[in-house]
Amino acid sequence: MGTEQKVPQTDDAERYRQDGAIVLRGVFDDWVEPLRAGVDALMANPSPLERTVRPADGSAPFFQDLCNWQRIPEFEAFVWKSPAAEIAARLMGSRTARFFHDHVLVKQPGGSTVTPWHQDQPYYCVEGRQSVSFWIPLDPVPRDVVMECIKGSHTWGKGFRPMRFDGTRLYANDDFEVMPDIEAMRPTLDVAGWDMQPGDAIAFNFRTVHGAPGNQSPRARRVFSARWVGDDAVFAKRAGRTSPPFPDLGLQDGDPLDTPLFPVVYRS
Repeated sequence: MGTEQKVPQTDDAERYRQDGAIVLRGVFDDWVEPLRAGVDALMANPSPLERTVRPADGSAPFFQDLCNWQRIPEFEAFVWKSPAAEIAARLMGSRTARFFHDHVLVKQPGGSTVTPWHQDQPYYCVEGRQSVSFWIPLDPVPRDVVMECIKGSHTWGKGFRPMRFDGTRLYANDDFEVMPDIEAMRPTLDVAGWDMQPGDAIAFNFRTVHGAPGNQSPRARRVFSARWVGDDAVFAKRAGRTSPPFPDLGLQDGDPLDTPLFPVVYRS
């Protein structure tokens, strides 16, 4: 299937803007093997931003690393040569797609680490309504292991407090709301999850509430996530060190996110 067929059409973009999370089937089939090679290279030589979680119960670790696209050739090729930027622009309703950062997440078989319910945007040094993250599995992922998204939560008009995996606050002082008990609310929410194949992608807004269970399946759950922002992206000064940290941008709160570190990859 060619690139033109893989770019979402109007109905996909409308569903994305309404739901804040959709599944795209097979859009990155051609990139599965290169991204697997990139993940192997990264795990063999992690960056200083590696954030592996090693559960206290002794179960398998949860490997994470961020912002490696400029040093892992397969990731850099994905940013510039895959259809991701054009897809991102179409979904966001933006004239441009600016690359924000990459994130690799590998939950090994039997790992108990739960990704708690959260929004991404409060962790980031960016604000804007036009955003999309592609969660791209590089292994088959059954429904009971996949990341889940709460449809429509990007329109709640709330920002929820970013927390570290150890349960501490990312920022010592902030005015974000505490995340409500999503599990208790689950019967009243539209919680979306899908059986996934390598090359599929979940596309979700930075404001969409999402989380994921541990990996009790017999295979690794390798995921490459690529994050994009659109025309309305501005720098957001947070109450502490963001995740990932970008300490030397030289931008003021509310400035356009116009810096070579976040290149415009697509322009219509």
